[in-house]
Formats: sequence, C-alpha cells, structure tokens
Amino acid sequence: MDSADIKKWVIFFLGILCAIIIANWLSTMIVAYTAMTGWMNLVVGFVLYALLFFGILYAMEKLFGIEFFGFGRT
Repeated sequence: MDSADIKKWVIFFLGILCAIIIANWLSTMIVAYTAMTGWMNLVVGFVLYALLFFGILYAMEKLFGIEFFGFGRT
C-alpha cells in the first residue's frame, strides 16, 4: 500500500467523521428547537439525520472533489 492509498483512506474516513458530527449536531439542534418528544422525536430525528448526512456528503463531493460512495456518477 503506497502513500496515495493511505491518504485516500484517511480523507475518506475524516470526511465521513465530519459528516457524522455535523449531521448529528444539526439534527439535534433542529429537533430540540421544535421541542418534539417521544416516538415523533425519534423518527423525525433519524430521518433528518439521514438527510443531513447524505446531503453533507454530497456537498463535500461537489466542493472538494472527493468521491465517497459515487453519488456523482452517471
């Protein structure tokens, strides 16, 4: 494994980690702001987190030219 492969994997995992942290923070803030409780909090929080996570990954692909899961492939 050469240094280019290692760099590619490090960027991949750091990008995923950043997307997880940002999506979690944003979804938590939005759900807390709406003051939802119970099962609705769980469902809305999960859906919002998933949308934000994949949206952030897509934005990272477009902004930085990184390919995570091939979202930009046609």
